[in-house]
Amino acid sequence: MELSPTHLPDRLAITLWDFSWYVRTGPGEPFEDLDAAFARAVELGYNAVRICAMPFLLFRSGLDTTALRLGPIGNGYAGRVRWYDVQQPTMIDARQHLLELFRAAGRHGVVVIASSWEYQQSPAFAADRAWYDALEAVAPDQRLVVLGEALADLVDLLDEHGLRHTLAFVEPHNEVQAGHLTAGLPGADDPVVELRDRLEAGIAAFAVRHPDVLCGPSYAAVPVTAMRGLPRNAGVLVFHPYVYGVLDDLVTEFALRGDPADFPQARADAELLRPGAPRLADWAPPADEEWKRHASIVGHAEIYLHDWCDPAAVDRWLYERYGAHRIAMANRLEEWIGTAADHARRLGVPLVFGEGWVGYTPRDSRFEEGPVGAQICRDAVTLAARVGAWGAVVCSNAAPQHAMWADETLQRECTTVITGRTR
Repeated sequence: MELSPTHLPDRLAITLWDFSWYVRTGPGEPFEDLDAAFARAVELGYNAVRICAMPFLLFRSGLDTTALRLGPIGNGYAGRVRWYDVQQPTMIDARQHLLELFRAAGRHGVVVIASSWEYQQSPAFAADRAWYDALEAVAPDQRLVVLGEALADLVDLLDEHGLRHTLAFVEPHNEVQAGHLTAGLPGADDPVVELRDRLEAGIAAFAVRHPDVLCGPSYAAVPVTAMRGLPRNAGVLVFHPYVYGVLDDLVTEFALRGDPADFPQARADAELLRPGAPRLADWAPPADEEWKRHASIVGHAEIYLHDWCDPAAVDRWLYERYGAHRIAMANRLEEWIGTAADHARRLGVPLVFGEGWVGYTPRDSRFEEGPVGAQICRDAVTLAARVGAWGAVVCSNAAPQHAMWADETLQRECTTVITGRTR
């Protein structure tokens, strides 16, 4: 497969800062000091961050972003959920804050992967619904084109400030098949296949203005039964091999991604929840902020379980069942990474694993941070290096907003493998 442009690192060791880098800037939050966060990332061996650059908000929404107010979803909702556990309200000048991130990246020798989480999570943390409403107002079949144009506007801004060298590449959006970009599709085929025309149009809209900047899609999982849907004009391919396995059992047996009416409350009380947890049927965000549930995409039952579980009970539940899934999870990881590499070679483009590896665990769970998950991280980055991936994460949880950030040994070990450095 083709390697990176010559001004960029040969290999990218990526830490996933997503939308957290701007929604968690308040007192005591992980991104209160961007320079400190970058310095720590470099200490741990990272040379790339992957972010939501809020391109639609900044360049296509028409909203005034000079005093953007952000904060928790409200009423304690999702307060113990990974990525959603914003603690402090904050206010930023969004465009200046974005420029400061790129300047700080340059100061620390780090490059930035610019994406958008705007049709998944980002607007759920805004103090009002204007951002969400502006996104919803775009016709579904035009959303990826608008995002492509917005990212081209972002590159124009970086050029204006002499910062393009800090940009690794752009993604039209995070996990394109797992959010509101699929609205209006027929639903007769896999969404990866049905999204191809929209994605190709979005990539083309970007490329006509900045053909020298790589642009390509990001996919939840490796969609092995729908790879025919990959856009033919992709300049880079990004996949998120969350293998789940034993975590699928938790999702399925407790109906976490289905109808909340199917949630087995009594069983959850007995096996997973903390004493005094409210009933799922009685628990919700503030009524006047129901729009935030739609903006955030994670299902109500899944957020409830993550918010109200006993994390140690969840970890025991997963460890007790892991043995039955161990081989299948290892095989899936190897198969998915190999399949992704095969299609990147077919298209002649770089391959990146922008997230991974087990799945979406409760914030205070340590299954992925513990011995099993840590070994999966080691196996995954070894496989990624073996197939010649341009970039990979150590783990989605290896970032300032997660507990794995404290595991220096694992991160240094894995970033060394990803970048091919010698110790």
